[in-house]
Amino acid sequence: MSLPFLILETGLPVPPLRRHGSFGHWIRVAAGLGPDDAVGCRVIAGDDLPQPEGFAGVIVSGSGAMVTERHDWSERSADWLRDANDRGLPVFGICYGHQLLAHALGGTVGDNPRGREMGTHPVDLHPEAGDDPLLAGLPARFDAQLTHLQTVLAPPPGAVVLARSAGDECQAFRVGTHAWGVQFHPEFSAGIMRGYIHARAEVIAAEGLCPASLAAGVGAAPTARNVMRRFVRFARERG
Repeated sequence: MSLPFLILETGLPVPPLRRHGSFGHWIRVAAGLGPDDAVGCRVIAGDDLPQPEGFAGVIVSGSGAMVTERHDWSERSADWLRDANDRGLPVFGICYGHQLLAHALGGTVGDNPRGREMGTHPVDLHPEAGDDPLLAGLPARFDAQLTHLQTVLAPPPGAVVLARSAGDECQAFRVGTHAWGVQFHPEFSAGIMRGYIHARAEVIAAEGLCPASLAAGVGAAPTARNVMRRFVRFARERG
């Protein structure tokens, strides 16, 4: 039997969307993994981190927390990711997970100087993505679901930045041969994205953005989802 994937849950969905399940559930379904193909670890709730051995790869979720807050559970997770990467475990970080991986491997995370990025927006691949195992052959521009305030200001030493957007210079990076971070949310459906905009409408409006316009611009993002599925295939083939 193939090894399961570990999903590190670093947060919870906004309250109105919790009826649709946890981040771990959204990730598992979007990644095309069956119930027996994934093991969840709710690090935000204090779950102990398992040994990296015994897993095909690890996917790290998003979070409402900020990496710069340096929560104990977050710093423990960063230490674990650094060790897992050193041992050769394939890693895929999403949003907070993307930033946490960058922090763990020596990059810099902080407030996005361009402010909040939210909704369905185009992501542009850099030429370096042309031979990347997860991004090669994809359209040079594709839509993705985004919601974040912080960003990877400086990628880890030796990392290759693979994609950008109008609101973020580091939408994706790879470190070495088996670790990726993506700022976008491949696990979000269009409905989930609209739900986030509605849940944060008051804050968004206070920042000068128009929640109604953002919601109207939401659409499907199948290519972004395919990036995570490619990670699953990569990790299984590597194992």
